[in-house]
Order: sequence, then C-alpha cells, then structure tokens
Amino acid sequence: MEQYFIYTLTFLYSIGGLVTFAGFFPTMKDLWKGKPSANVYTYTIWTSTTFITSLYAIFVVKDLVFSLVINLQLAACLTVLILRLRLKLKNK
Repeated sequence: MEQYFIYTLTFLYSIGGLVTFAGFFPTMKDLWKGKPSANVYTYTIWTSTTFITSLYAIFVVKDLVFSLVINLQLAACLTVLILRLRLKLKNK
C-alpha cells in the first residue's frame, strides 16, 4: 500500500512539474511579441536559486524525477530571463 502511495505521489509531482513549466509559456509568448512582462531582477533571482536547487538535486538528493522537474523549471526561468534581456537590449 505504501509503495502505491509513493508511485502516485511521484506521478503527481511529475505532472505538477509539467504544469509549472507550461505556466511559463504565457510570459515567454509576451516577451517574444515584445511585451516586457517579466522583471529582470526577479527572474535573475529565480534562475540563480533554481540553479542551486538543480545542483542540490543532482549531487545530493540524486533523484531523477526531482532533477527533471527542477531542471524544467530552470530551463523555463532561464528562457524567460534571456528573452527579457534580449528585449531590454533591443529597446535601447
């Protein structure tokens, strides 16, 4: 019974990671279209802290699902940050 709970929790965590990743798409779309909808300082902090969490997941926790989920979030944060910086430079 406990094993089924762990499998279910792992599955739901994975789905939650995908939903979180998809949640970044509206911001990415806005930035791609030239709407400055993301704060550079916020995304710099989120990208930095998510990078540290990614390293922790890989080297300490060593859990594949956790590593995949956090690295999806890292990719999304980094993408938003790059798009926002690109727009900032383009508007100068």
